[in-house]
Amino acid sequence: MRKNIVAGNWKMNNDLSASKKLAKQVVKKVKKAKLKGTKVIIAPTFVNLESVAKATKKSKVSVAAQNMHFEESGAFTGEVSAKMLKSVGVKTVILGHSERREYFGETDELLAKKVDAALANKMKVIFCFGEVLADRKSNKHEKVVESQIKNALFHLEASAFQNIVLAYEPVWAIGTGETASPEQAQDMHAFIRKTLSDKYGNDVADEVSILYGGSVKPANAEEIFSKPDVDGGLIGGAALNADDFFAIVNAF
Repeated sequence: MRKNIVAGNWKMNNDLSASKKLAKQVVKKVKKAKLKGTKVIIAPTFVNLESVAKATKKSKVSVAAQNMHFEESGAFTGEVSAKMLKSVGVKTVILGHSERREYFGETDELLAKKVDAALANKMKVIFCFGEVLADRKSNKHEKVVESQIKNALFHLEASAFQNIVLAYEPVWAIGTGETASPEQAQDMHAFIRKTLSDKYGNDVADEVSILYGGSVKPANAEEIFSKPDVDGGLIGGAALNADDFFAIVNAF
């Protein structure tokens, strides 16, 4: 049975003190609520990963990295490998985020290498993808999403999807003034699950958690999470406030 997951991507926010404080607040709220069946993940910046991993140790809050390189080591200034992440207690990584694709030119082919490296190091992957406004308006959104998934993931064996979570980001509905409805989220998530099913069968598709990454907030989380193919959210801005983030977690 697939899991409900709420992952908070802190992006390039919070210094060391703020990161530890926020992590401890989230741990405290999750512990007090005694949540059943919902996995909570937080993703601080690289420089704060070890401290946040220590702050969440022995709690029900997991820590993820926001990116990683596909090589094990070498002359790649500014990059971080899977082994380095694991050495500080991090076993999950976010790959393919829309900001990495847009600002740093990450391609499907590059992301396929990163996914392979993460899985080879027995890490779990939150794999992101999604269409921009022009794709949506020209009715190419399904084709774009299908291509991103196939190019980066469909070389994998079915068993690999036990360690992969998908995260759909409607880029056109993030900070643009445009709004994606819960129905639009469900339609795309159902399409994503069908795309998986067509390749790997219903057993695999039904077990993969698909998160929604389109400006989830406390006010809309419950309605979005109620949709049958939406298994949680990849949260941006709202994850920087413990009360807001936990309200979203508690929406399940």
